[in-house]
Amino acid sequence: MKFLDLAKVYIRSGGGGAGCVSFRREKFIEYGGPDGGDGGRGGDVWAEAVEGLNTLIDFRYQQHFFAKSGQHGMGSQMTGKSGDDIVLRVPVGTEILEEDEETVIADLTEVGQRVLLAKGGNGGWGNLHFKSSTNRAPRNANPGQEGVERTIYLRLKLIADAGLVGLPNAGKSTFLAAVSNARPKIADYPFTTLHPNLGVVGIDGREFVVADIPGLIEGASEGRGIGDRFLGHVERCSVLLHLVDGTSETVAEDARTVLTELQAYSPVLMEKPRVTALNKIDALDPETLEERRGELEAELGQPVYLMSGVAQQGVPEVLRALWAEIAPTRQIVKEESDTPWQP
Repeated sequence: MKFLDLAKVYIRSGGGGAGCVSFRREKFIEYGGPDGGDGGRGGDVWAEAVEGLNTLIDFRYQQHFFAKSGQHGMGSQMTGKSGDDIVLRVPVGTEILEEDEETVIADLTEVGQRVLLAKGGNGGWGNLHFKSSTNRAPRNANPGQEGVERTIYLRLKLIADAGLVGLPNAGKSTFLAAVSNARPKIADYPFTTLHPNLGVVGIDGREFVVADIPGLIEGASEGRGIGDRFLGHVERCSVLLHLVDGTSETVAEDARTVLTELQAYSPVLMEKPRVTALNKIDALDPETLEERRGELEAELGQPVYLMSGVAQQGVPEVLRALWAEIAPTRQIVKEESDTPWQP
């Protein structure tokens, strides 16, 4: 299945049916009076977050969603049938944006969450509604309201507890494959990862979700390389795992490049907790390893973990560090869910 995280969609709710002008005509009933029914209500357009989806690829093949209009009213005081609603089923974590791609209409972060995107038009009144003591035989009825037509954007931001960031070939996909059942593409050239990957990681009886995004390069925030398009997928993460290629001779510069691009994209990402790990230590001798670790710690001002995704060295320690940052957020969510609702 191809990955798609942005889709343009055209929606229109159903129009209301027109009211009916009708009079009762029966044998032996001299003054039957008006009996025109109301028009049916137009269908609504909804969006709902559902399980089992992690891409917006379905909206590449269908971009137009039009709800049914209501039927017109009929005689004998019969109301027209209401139009059927349309539900856009989207993955959890989907943002719904206005046509300007900036104004957020809704953010669907939980399964079953729904939002009304376009309300159907009301049906028109039949002439029965216009009967009065001075107007015993009204010959007018209301037309139904028109539906709402609009263009929206769907933008998916994956739901994950931890996000992997780093330069291309820093070993992010190798790490994800080593700690989970995910099988991202791994090769010895830059930008092997072309779309985000998710993996469920377990450590000490705990599980959390890790997201791997394509590598960043200098100028990514200005559109170089794949650009900052996929950074939105780590905005929801509780912690970032910054992987630095230990075989590089400029580890401090590499780390600073990634942090600069994160800052340029969003200050929110820079405020998130970060765990930094020097990767590929199995390819370094002890003296070079300590030298580059010290250089990196001096640049970042925080402890740096040593690990190798291929050799499985130091991986449990990194996972425990990630869980230490994720655990408090899980407790906050649990406390909020346990709090009784108060009007």
